Amino acid sequence: MKQTPVQSAFQEILSLPQIVALYVGAVVGSGILLIPGLTAELAGPASILAWLVMSILVLPMVITMGLLSVRHPHSGGVSHFVRLAYGDRFGNAVGWFFLLSVPIGGPILGVTGAKYFAILMHWGDSETYMMAALIFFIVLLMNVFGLQLAGKVQTIVVSLIIAILLLAIFTAIPHYDAANFTPFMPNGWYSVMQTAVLLFWCFIGWEAVTHLSQEFVNPQKNAIRGVLWSAGVVALLYFAVAFLTVATHSYGSQKSAASLSVMVQLSLGPIGGWIVAVTALFICIASANAYGSAASRIAYSLAQEGIAPKWFGILHPKYKTPIGGLTFISMAFIVVLILLASGVISFAQLIQLPNATFFATYIGGCFAGVRLLRDSRLGKLCAWISLIVSFGLYPFLGWAIYRTKTGAPGGR
Repeated sequence: MKQTPVQSAFQEILSLPQIVALYVGAVVGSGILLIPGLTAELAGPASILAWLVMSILVLPMVITMGLLSVRHPHSGGVSHFVRLAYGDRFGNAVGWFFLLSVPIGGPILGVTGAKYFAILMHWGDSETYMMAALIFFIVLLMNVFGLQLAGKVQTIVVSLIIAILLLAIFTAIPHYDAANFTPFMPNGWYSVMQTAVLLFWCFIGWEAVTHLSQEFVNPQKNAIRGVLWSAGVVALLYFAVAFLTVATHSYGSQKSAASLSVMVQLSLGPIGGWIVAVTALFICIASANAYGSAASRIAYSLAQEGIAPKWFGILHPKYKTPIGGLTFISMAFIVVLILLASGVISFAQLIQLPNATFFATYIGGCFAGVRLLRDSRLGKLCAWISLIVSFGLYPFLGWAIYRTKTGAPGGR
């Protein structure tokens, strides 16, 4: 394939640990703080079956994205895959879907993290929104200095997230009670199916890091290794937290939306609230870093394709980072945060757009995989399975979004 300016603009600087950290940061959202409790309340102990099934069903999507990144590393990510498979019209649409979802979803992410601290600090709305803005702008500023710095910070932050979650898991083990698994399926199989749909939103994020694949060190080797390692880490963390939420009965009544905090406080007392708040902050930083990096690169890619303003494609003269894209994201973030803080738009209304665009991006990636990986038996199979699963869950996604929105402060 002929080299284009888009392909030669960025350097291969992300090592395997940094790739894994970016994937984990993109996928492990604030859902881990509340979804285990909500699913346990909905389906009882049988909810752990849904976690296990979704951990397996997500593998085809993981492998599809990894193989596409191996074959076509590009800052356009999924939009580039769709463009190669179905032409500019569809590729450009997917690119804009992803780009617009980040500055809209960013305020949701920032406010979610800030609210956990606001509760402990007794902050009002103004302090909460100021902290949300600070979280996001620190991440964007960090990206100005390049992915080498952002990748190192991401590795540290994700390591801290994993350490804190492991602390929560191990401190909960002494409170395990087998009696909490009886009755195992109090609400029947249908509740387990509903739970599986809700979990779909806990396992999205694999599409974001495809935009950084061009900056992987040895992408032919590390792209697929990165997604597989991160999928294993994510699945183990989610399943362990969900299992112990049930085993300690840290859900039900008013506890479900704060199930992780309830579980941690069984051994650590009130300090558990601070531990969860710090975890929420780190999770939001990691997610914002992964999505902000990806969105700035899709902005650059769209500018190179001539379907976005030229200034979207401006690179920093020294660090060669897409400061045009980062500027656009910052401006859009400010506007959306002001609308949210002023009450012009609510969380419930705001979250609908990024959820819809993320789903469209996933469907586009699956369709691209079906065509671009047709000479690979594994790739073709994984792409078809991902496509079928995504369409199978689509009729229930409105319900899942509603549960996620109303379960706790913030979305995923």
